[in-house]
Amino acid sequence: VWGGSVYVEERTVDVHIRRLRKTLEPHQLENMVQTVRGSGYRFSASM
Repeated sequence: VWGGSVYVEERTVDVHIRRLRKTLEPHQLENMVQTVRGSGYRFSASM
């Protein structure tokens, strides 16, 4: 996603997901981003 010459820290994706959920929250859409244990995240239109 960020390319090869960018330093990405361990929690970078988690931070971006948290920010995305916070942005979606006022619209009651924060549950669109779901955590999949042992795998990562998924986006779901059905909530």
